Amino acid sequence: MRKADLVAAISEKTGVPKVDVLVSLESFFKEVKNTLASGENVYVRGFGSFIIKKRAKKIGRHIKNNVAIEIPEHFIPAFKPAKIFVEQVKTNVSTLPRDESKSAG
Repeated sequence: MRKADLVAAISEKTGVPKVDVLVSLESFFKEVKNTLASGENVYVRGFGSFIIKKRAKKIGRHIKNNVAIEIPEHFIPAFKPAKIFVEQVKTNVSTLPRDESKSAG
């Protein structure tokens, strides 16, 4: 599902015009990005958490030159789904025919 599909589905289920749904969705994404960029996590009960993960400093290898390089510690955004969300996906996806579950992701 793409963002346009998500907007259309929400609009259809709520009766809110697509333009308004798109503005709300974009505002949500922007707020999550800004909050994570400021160093805070975002918790949505029953859905999951948008968190900041710390990646430790490590030694990598530049493949083209075959030279060891130091990759400094850095932070990346991540999503941790709520337990209820994980269970719902496990239950529903396990009931799909084998070929559909592969195309769903």
